[in-house]
Amino acid sequence: MSWLRRETHHPHGHENMKVTMLLIICSSLFLGTLETPQFPEQEKEPKFWNDWAQRTLKQALSLQSLNFNKAKNLILFLGDGMGVPTVTAARILKGQLKGKSGEETQLEMDKFPFVSLAKTYNTNAQVADSAGTATAYLCGVKANEGTVGVSAAAVRSQCNTTQGNEVTSILRWAKEAGKSVGIVTTTRVNHATPSAAYAHSVDRDWYSDNEMPEEALQSGCKDIARQLFENIPNIDVIMGGGRKYMFPKNKSDVEYPNILKHSGTRKDGRNLIQEWIDKMTQKKGHYVWNKKQLLSLNPNNVDYLLGLFEPGDLTYDLERNIETDPSLTEMVEVAIKILKKNPNGFYLLVEGGRIDHGHHEGKAKQALYEAVEMDRAIGQAGLLTSIHDTMTIVTADHSHMFNFGGYTHRGTTIFGLAPMTSDIDQKPFTSILYGNGPGYKTINGARENVSTIDYQANNYQAQAAVPLSMETHGGEDVAVFAKGPLAHLLHGVQEQNYIPHVMAYAACIGQNKEHCMSRSGTAVSHPVLSSMVVLLTITQLLC
Repeated sequence: MSWLRRETHHPHGHENMKVTMLLIICSSLFLGTLETPQFPEQEKEPKFWNDWAQRTLKQALSLQSLNFNKAKNLILFLGDGMGVPTVTAARILKGQLKGKSGEETQLEMDKFPFVSLAKTYNTNAQVADSAGTATAYLCGVKANEGTVGVSAAAVRSQCNTTQGNEVTSILRWAKEAGKSVGIVTTTRVNHATPSAAYAHSVDRDWYSDNEMPEEALQSGCKDIARQLFENIPNIDVIMGGGRKYMFPKNKSDVEYPNILKHSGTRKDGRNLIQEWIDKMTQKKGHYVWNKKQLLSLNPNNVDYLLGLFEPGDLTYDLERNIETDPSLTEMVEVAIKILKKNPNGFYLLVEGGRIDHGHHEGKAKQALYEAVEMDRAIGQAGLLTSIHDTMTIVTADHSHMFNFGGYTHRGTTIFGLAPMTSDIDQKPFTSILYGNGPGYKTINGARENVSTIDYQANNYQAQAAVPLSMETHGGEDVAVFAKGPLAHLLHGVQEQNYIPHVMAYAACIGQNKEHCMSRSGTAVSHPVLSSMVVLLTITQLLC
């Protein structure tokens, strides 16, 4: 499409640019009509769309019968960095992996009846980080970036601001109410998201005492790995990565014995895994570090499970060894089967944590495959639980500088090229682009020609507008998908810290219990009853 090149020497350059852009758009649309339509023939018929809309309408009308049951179980799926553009792109990818064009596909989270938006800012940051946001959606309190399980009165990296500023999480509220609790993540189990469920740390990077300054250790602050086992006694299920932070310094890893970077990091000489094993042996506790061990367990004979499958984060799903490494879906299935044995129900936190890492590295393919795998796990959780007594929420902590566009045609691979070249440098570009990140590359001072490289490779770094070694988070609101008891309370645009309060209210735990006196198993709300009483009174007076 070089014939659309802008003539910059023309005296009416501004007018020419407008005309050129219109020509590009129109030619793109025109060329699209010359191709064989990549959509079903029935989509040409108005009846197809009208019938679909009518089915959706009937489903929406049925939602007027709201679910006021008490939530026995609570599940929070957290897609780290899963902003709305990531959700949309993952939807298309999911469909294309099944041989469809993709746009019309439904993610499991798309099927949830209620969707709202959450504002993600931290108390000291317009664009949030994963630690401050985790404190919000787990502890119900907004906090400073880089801190977990402490209020905004705590200052990052200043140990002496910890004491007195600790805040507790919904995982603890559930445990204290007699429920079983679990954490499943594709990152280290002491990473930002899971750590806010159990730790109180003014620095998210204090994974073990090896990463802490001597001053903090002398002041009595504990590393996050240690807090995992000490703060909330007997967390029922813990699965993810992070083995090296549990072992004494330089102790070889069981899976990578000759790789020093995977060896233990602890300076205090403690073996936290062995301590856990010794404590749980008589309590039907099992420690596993590979897929075979995990899937050989009979959940009926397991009350406590610690599964650490990598020294650090788990590998990307695209690179996962399917023989030795469990998928997120497999971990979630085992976790629920163990937790659901408790007649009081359970709380489960599930993190698709490496969506975030893929985006930071500019590797959109890795990020989107992680999102699709998390959606599989959501579907599996739905099969193992009931919407009548289980509240399930899917959301993200923050977004990323990720997007896709370029007037791509229906059914175009999500990792493909836009159907046009730039009218500025006459080079092609991929639909997926980043606002900043490591994908910024120039050749002889000009933008790299992506047609000369494999832009669909697993680790291709999509082009970025601003050069950075690591791409940054985005600041826009994130979606909150909800189903189950009282899911309709997640509506409109809310602060992110509202989420655990809704979950606690639905389950009658934490500070919300007064409305839970009904014998029928429904979480009856006093304000609703009060309104009904007023209405009946007025009716009697008028009649």
